[in-house]
Amino acid sequence: MDKLCKIRDIYRAIMNYEANFQKHHGICLNEGMLLCSLLERQQLSSGEIASLLGLTTSNTSKVIRSTENKELISRRLGTHDKRQMYFVLTNKGKKLITHIKGTEIATGDLIDSILCS
Repeated sequence: MDKLCKIRDIYRAIMNYEANFQKHHGICLNEGMLLCSLLERQQLSSGEIASLLGLTTSNTSKVIRSTENKELISRRLGTHDKRQMYFVLTNKGKKLITHIKGTEIATGDLIDSILCS
């Protein structure tokens, strides 16, 4: 039961962090993680995004759609296989994720202790 209570505390800390993150940057945590992933990898398919973010296909589609609607990412056809769709950062997306990476949002003691261990 002790693990369950600790997981609850971690979950609450993440929810608080996400609320602050969204307030400061105008995007949710999944959108931010998508931008971060694209900054590292240049382009990703929806399947790769789902795998990296640990999301279902349906949730991945929602995150992609909302991030596209905010003009932070765009679609590109595969160069070798025109049936394949890839997602890349737009200039607006690059600026936002660069800003986010340079901004510090308090994570709280619990998350700080986990991140620093």
